[in-house]
Amino acid sequence: MRKSQIMVFGTLVTALIMSSGCTRLRAHQGYIGDQTLLTSVQPGVDNKDSVQAALGRPTFVGQFDKNDWYYYARDTRQLAFAQPTATEQYVLKVRFDSAGNVTSVTQTGKELISKISPEGDKTPTLGRNKSFFEDIFGNIGSVGAGTGQGSTPNSPN
Repeated sequence: MRKSQIMVFGTLVTALIMSSGCTRLRAHQGYIGDQTLLTSVQPGVDNKDSVQAALGRPTFVGQFDKNDWYYYARDTRQLAFAQPTATEQYVLKVRFDSAGNVTSVTQTGKELISKISPEGDKTPTLGRNKSFFEDIFGNIGSVGAGTGQGSTPNSPN
């Protein structure tokens, strides 16, 4: 009787350890802010200093225009080893004029997430499709052929 109880207990412990890898993972990336503060930024009223005082430093600044500030947040969930999927996303874009005053505030959500599906393991390109042997032996006879094109009279080659 004692041996069977140990076997049942051992089986339960093993099952619990094995199933722990199948837990649902939740993660948050980016800005953590108050929704009231995010909606308080107004064009024509705020400037860079007031936005930074209310929201803090931006998640990132625009690459092509330093007057674009972005506050980004995303919540994801993932089951075991599957790809994470976004449950919520929030992007606040604040655009400033050259004087540092807010000119526009744009809020977007999960609707801008796009799924990219590459074609297999290859990227489609223009040009010839060469075989493995053409890649290896394709230049035999073409390199160093003395056609005289591109050579100068003083060139040692």
